[in-house]
Amino acid sequence: MQLTCRGCGTEVDALGESPWACPQSGLGDDIDHVLVLPLAMGATGRIDESSRQPFIRYRTRLGSYRAALEAGWSDEQFVDLVASLDESVAAVWGTGFAVTPTTVENALGSAIGLDGALLVKDETANVSGSHKARHLFGLALWMKVRGDLHQPLAISSCGNAAMGAAVIAAALGRPLEVFVPEWADESVVARLDQLDATVVRCQRLPGEAGDPCVLRFREAVAVGALPFGCQGPDNGLTIDGGRTIGWELDEQAPGLASVYVQLGGGALASSLIAGLAGAGSSAAVTAVQTEGCAPFDRAWNRVQQVGLDDAVHHRSAAMWPWESEPASAASGILDDETYDWAGVAAGLTMSGGHSVVALESSVLAAHELVHAHTTIDADPTGTSGLAGLLADVDAGRVPSVPVAVLFTGVTRR
Repeated sequence: MQLTCRGCGTEVDALGESPWACPQSGLGDDIDHVLVLPLAMGATGRIDESSRQPFIRYRTRLGSYRAALEAGWSDEQFVDLVASLDESVAAVWGTGFAVTPTTVENALGSAIGLDGALLVKDETANVSGSHKARHLFGLALWMKVRGDLHQPLAISSCGNAAMGAAVIAAALGRPLEVFVPEWADESVVARLDQLDATVVRCQRLPGEAGDPCVLRFREAVAVGALPFGCQGPDNGLTIDGGRTIGWELDEQAPGLASVYVQLGGGALASSLIAGLAGAGSSAAVTAVQTEGCAPFDRAWNRVQQVGLDDAVHHRSAAMWPWESEPASAASGILDDETYDWAGVAAGLTMSGGHSVVALESSVLAAHELVHAHTTIDADPTGTSGLAGLLADVDAGRVPSVPVAVLFTGVTRR
């Protein structure tokens, strides 16, 4: 199986040496280098309706499954791998992976003034309390298929991704170094310590552009760590497992017209888009950021002016670090850059979606409304997609219905 760089077209063998990032990245050009799975990947492949474990249910759509078959594995061997690793995850977290619910939330829809069905895809009871572990479980499958069993693991994260990585790393029995901001949630840091992850707090240095956690993480990768995170440029295969959320949503909500998805680094949105598109969904995808950090919206405006191809080949004119200190109650989407911005922009273009920047007042209002009208205990990051829908409805930009939002992170206490 060949992976292709969206920016320069370089092809990399998925079973060859280090297929995580484009070998041309870091050479000083101004191209956005991200390795992507074949465009048709996920467009075919049967659903195993006998299983509620998503990596078994949708296995024939996974890149890791197809790579395993190319390497001579049988279907039974791959299923055994997923089941064994899932058991190890359950031993660490208390539960393994299962398809998460999508429910119709009429009271919440009425409260925000929506005239039509509002569906909520709830990830708060997923492994590690968010969708992030989907990405990392997918990477763990790739590691097992490839035999990458020796390098230390590293991730940059504000919180949820770190939790997901720590759970999966513990299930693998692998050391993990986690680079977090100085203001990281203390409850998350305490749990990371319990999972035996090495936590490195990263200070924002004067004159240093970009997220200091990402910068320190990339330094660790440069000296041998395997990039075990949720940023496409550092590990394009992180999108593979994340696509399961799109496949589930399409199966649970056939005929879905619109979906709002929050984005920080962009892997969730990019994965959702790829999963929905691969399943044949025609839902329009809207990307949501907050006024306290909205680098994607800036890039999206650039794409509208010059086209995606030009923007990808002149990255610095479309995507650069947010100039001020990012700030929002939705702290989990405060990435200085939207690392998977080009994949998200391509998906918005393809689906007829758009970008919206929610005011902080909308972020807070959305969180309050969720707790007033549902039983889902999501945090402000997890409900921030609803903030974008609320902002659009308030502005008279009413989406086609049925419309879905993703609640992606549980409240940590």
